[in-house]
Amino acid sequence: MASTITNFAIERAAMVERQLRCRGISEQPILDAFLEVPREAFISEDYAGIAYDDRPLPIGSGQTISQPYVVALMIQAAGVKRGDRVLEVGAGSGYAAAILGRIAAEVIAIERVGEFVPIARERMQRLGYDNVRVVHGDGTLGAPEEAPFDAILAAASGSHVPDALIQQLAPGGRLVMPVGDPGWVQKLIKVTRGPMDRLITEDLGAVRFVPLIGAEA
Repeated sequence: MASTITNFAIERAAMVERQLRCRGISEQPILDAFLEVPREAFISEDYAGIAYDDRPLPIGSGQTISQPYVVALMIQAAGVKRGDRVLEVGAGSGYAAAILGRIAAEVIAIERVGEFVPIARERMQRLGYDNVRVVHGDGTLGAPEEAPFDAILAAASGSHVPDALIQQLAPGGRLVMPVGDPGWVQKLIKVTRGPMDRLITEDLGAVRFVPLIGAEA
């Protein structure tokens, strides 16, 4: 058992260096979070041996755990920092929410697939990530009762940014999500709520995500 744990730790450190730091992820709190959170704990044992490969992995119900670099890119682009309240749309296995929880003060992660929710909650409890709350619901509607949020990240692609999410951004808040045809390559965009509620949009490059599903998808 000790040997297996050591191997995962070595692989995790190599992933952070090769996949993140060498590709422009420079924020130390993000790198530290990826060093801490065990990706192998958020996938089935069938895939544990490739937990730190540079790719998404299946988690069931047609969903995936995102590629580590993409998770890091989104967090860095969103400027997540200590003290922030963060909303994640599409919690899935809980991996990205766990990473966010090592940086932000509070994370609310919404997941529409009901079977994922108790599994993700159990992982957070087992790992001691008590500032991460996983809830079952329609992520396109956000969590208005918990708003506003300093950062919102969506791990699924829609044709547009849901207005409900924009409205839940705090002044100066940042939203990062893929936009475009879910059957093809999408654009990762960042929307910042600027002075006088002016929205500033940036294109962060090409990505591929599962489709965003919900009332405002």
